[in-house]
Amino acid sequence: MFKTNNVASRIFERQIRTPAPGTSVHCARRFYENLVPSFTIYDVECPDHSFRKFTDDEDCDNTHELPPMAKRFESFFTQLYVRSLASCNELICKDFFLYVERNQFGLFATSTAQIQDAPAVGGAIPGVPSIEKITFHLLRLEDGVILDEKVFQNDYVNLAHNMGVFLYDDLLAVVSLRYQTIHILQIRDSGNLVDVRAIGAYCREDDELFINSSSQFSGNRGDLVDNGIHYEQPNSNNSFLSGIKQRLLSFIFREIWSEETDQTPRVQCLKKKFYFHFQDYVDLMIWKVQFLDRHHLLIKFGSVDGGISRNTDQHPAFFAVYNMETTEIVAFYQNAADELYLLFEQFCDHFHEASINSLYMNFISSHSNNVHALEQLRCMKNKATIFSQFVKKMLSPLPFNCQSLSPSPYFDQSLFRFDEKLISATDRHRQVTDHPIRFISRRQPNNLKFKIKPGPEFGSADGRSKKISYFLFHPFLPLALSIQQTLFLPPSVVNIHFRR
Repeated sequence: MFKTNNVASRIFERQIRTPAPGTSVHCARRFYENLVPSFTIYDVECPDHSFRKFTDDEDCDNTHELPPMAKRFESFFTQLYVRSLASCNELICKDFFLYVERNQFGLFATSTAQIQDAPAVGGAIPGVPSIEKITFHLLRLEDGVILDEKVFQNDYVNLAHNMGVFLYDDLLAVVSLRYQTIHILQIRDSGNLVDVRAIGAYCREDDELFINSSSQFSGNRGDLVDNGIHYEQPNSNNSFLSGIKQRLLSFIFREIWSEETDQTPRVQCLKKKFYFHFQDYVDLMIWKVQFLDRHHLLIKFGSVDGGISRNTDQHPAFFAVYNMETTEIVAFYQNAADELYLLFEQFCDHFHEASINSLYMNFISSHSNNVHALEQLRCMKNKATIFSQFVKKMLSPLPFNCQSLSPSPYFDQSLFRFDEKLISATDRHRQVTDHPIRFISRRQPNNLKFKIKPGPEFGSADGRSKKISYFLFHPFLPLALSIQQTLFLPPSVVNIHFRR
């Protein structure tokens, strides 16, 4: 739309020209080429805080002038309130936070220390650690009022980078790795956390009642009562597999059954593909979950070792699509399945949109909506020597961590080029580079728009220590924080990047 880079000319041009239908927001976002965080204040004096996320509910006072030698955190931010969440021996989980945009609520978590060698009692999975108490706190961000809390006792939920919790609109999915249960909660407008269903040992609300009544009829009711019912899946004293595992096995069986029409080849196929791998399927455990919509979950299954590891790339894995209303598995894929990869390549935005829940997130660049990202993907595919390994690598982030992508326009690949090995929209720590990270105009390849450098302005005197950095970009303002840490050696070096 714009024929010039001059911001005044662009404003005038916007007044006299009408963009093509459906492109007005994209055209307006091109103004970010002129509005960049081009100024940095290094090593800002900060309180001893962990910075997790910018929310989009701030009432920013843009008329406030910075002091000439602004070096303090308070020069940029005003503390609204302080709330104590952790009690007794609990600690705040620094890597966990979810923003409920529709109500401007914040979901925080606290937990006690992790017990690695906890005994597998009460239906727990052997080899999975235990945490005595995990508490989710729902706060109203406007004034910090604690609206509700949800407690999990002697359980294990992977809270790092929101891995074990997924928010979709007003629905919350919490994955209990220890008891292999997906807890679905609803966040009411009143601020209450309400249990909706638990998927694991049972799939329908009356499954437990039916099994208990059947056991009572057969004279075995006492055995089930001794096992307890708190988040438990049937254990070795019970002949039943969990409800979700029953659904999975029956789907796999029916899929293999339908591959052949003649009886003899069908039996051979079942022996080879189902019965030979039966125990492997039985031993699968739920790793991660994300909503695809209000009725469907994408569930990742794998081994126990992979479920508690931060890097699951080396472990075999499977994906299942589960319909919560019908309690049926409707699709099942290996983690190297071409069919799932093609869906991911063509409809990547659908996976992302379910994980982000924000107006600004509609513009996150992916290979499904951005020609430059698609070109990068094709380049990676062409370089791959073993296609199945490439597919595994591309599908390994699924299910996506909730709210793990920054909606900042400075990560829009239609506007800027940058080295994705050093910085990207994905929320994760990265190894520090000695050189500034350059953001270059996409339309003018030789035009450097701005640079961001984490750490001290003139570099660190200690070049031997391993340093990591992470970045927090505001969703729409030209404002970012870069935080550099030396492993096991606090404090952090915080820089503020903004437009002056």
